[in-house]
Amino acid sequence: MKHGQTAGTQAGVQVPLLPAPEQEQLLRRTVGCCRKVYNLALEARSTAWTAERRSITYVQTSAMLTQWKQTAEYSYMNEVSCVPLQQALRHLQTAFSNFFKQTGDYPRFKAKSHGGSAEYTRSAFKWDAERNELTLAKMRGPLPIRWSRTLPRKTEPSTVTVSLDAAGRWHVSILVEENIKRLPKKNNAIGIDLGVDSYAVTSDGETIANPRHYRKLAQRLEREQQELSRKTKGSNNHRKAALKVARTYARITDMRRDFLHKLSTRIIRENQTVVLEDLNVKNMAKRCAPKPDPDNPNHWLPNGQSAKNGLNRSIMDAGWSEFRRMLEYKAEWYGRKLITIDRYYPSTQTCSHCGAKTGPKGMPGLKVRAWTCPDCGTTHDRDLNAAENILAAGLAVSVCKDGRTGTKVSH
Repeated sequence: MKHGQTAGTQAGVQVPLLPAPEQEQLLRRTVGCCRKVYNLALEARSTAWTAERRSITYVQTSAMLTQWKQTAEYSYMNEVSCVPLQQALRHLQTAFSNFFKQTGDYPRFKAKSHGGSAEYTRSAFKWDAERNELTLAKMRGPLPIRWSRTLPRKTEPSTVTVSLDAAGRWHVSILVEENIKRLPKKNNAIGIDLGVDSYAVTSDGETIANPRHYRKLAQRLEREQQELSRKTKGSNNHRKAALKVARTYARITDMRRDFLHKLSTRIIRENQTVVLEDLNVKNMAKRCAPKPDPDNPNHWLPNGQSAKNGLNRSIMDAGWSEFRRMLEYKAEWYGRKLITIDRYYPSTQTCSHCGAKTGPKGMPGLKVRAWTCPDCGTTHDRDLNAAENILAAGLAVSVCKDGRTGTKVSH
């Protein structure tokens, strides 16, 4: 697609929602029914396979839903729209498909304390484009939406998802077809080395500080969690204290998302090609393996987990996977190229000047922030050298189609 042309793509618009008491009651009932249907279907599918080695399909769970609604125990499901309930079954089917493709974990039961969501397809809501009003099925009036941004003109929403988070906040996500204008082409490329001390170092020498959102509110969170531990489970005081903890976590998440959105948008706007490492964040944040004591059975030696807890917390707080996801879809929107190189590529150990693999190695090498190559005498900053190597590897593979580094290219 040439410069100036628009790309028709599906984009989601999420805005805050302040439902009236009557609307909130219906929404909570709908979200609760979706969660119940999902859990019942998951239990049925898991039990059938465990006990009888029998698979249950989406069509069979849909028939089960009809039977559940006819019983006295689950007759309350008839009070809400049937569309979100069917969508909950489709989401479960998608979760199982991802599990069998080895692209996701086994589906888990949904907890009430985590909030929930209900998805409405086109037949279950009414959209007034002139007034920007949205009315859901079995609801008398439109939802009082706080529009932070308006929908593109002459667009019709395809799906609407109403969600309640653990902090008690309502949001509505509207999926629309949007024509996004491609950005003017540039001739520059950039390599990015992600880290913990600094969030990122780019191949052109820029160092992006790590905001450490969790650390900013860690003391407040610890104090609220201590107060929560002193409350009696099931009491109103326990519920209020749990809500305080959830709101603090929500604030951390909002701060992190805002930072990642601004950073990813700036990088995509300023560069034509972006190169990243394909980091396996899940493995990087794994717990240390237990270390049994050979002299004392059923006893364990220190395995370094206490020291690694802080590193794991910093890795999860960085949000590298979310940052990459944002870069991927924004690169597709605006006509940029995102290249990811293999996670085992020795970007830190390789001299970006002569190509010799003479850099610091192993766990002790992690503490070395600057080093001099013995072959060519060039002194390197560890992170800047890695970013330059990441850029060189990404560009080489994109030109030569060399598959040895396992590089993926997204346009």
